[in-house]
Amino acid sequence: MRPLLVGVVHGLAGSAAVALLMVAPIHDAALSLAYLLVFGFGTIAGMLLITMAIALPFAYTARRLLGVNRSLALAAGLLSVGFGLFLAYQIGFVDGLFTGRG
Repeated sequence: MRPLLVGVVHGLAGSAAVALLMVAPIHDAALSLAYLLVFGFGTIAGMLLITMAIALPFAYTARRLLGVNRSLALAAGLLSVGFGLFLAYQIGFVDGLFTGRG
């Protein structure tokens, strides 16, 4: 159930602008609603599958290989922090957000 809820929250939060951009030119209310339902279901399903695929190694190793599980958690944390720092540098300095060159 948790992957479903994570998928719902992330899917709807990150995709709302895209959904609204596509609904704006549709003048039929029924078609707009149908598009939103299909888009929402697809977003939820996609996020559910991605979340489950990422969580599977952690769930498997948590019960059988505690040392590997801890290593996976540490690697995931370090990778997340590293990627966040890379994005901050890329957007802030290379793209000019902090330097005024953007």
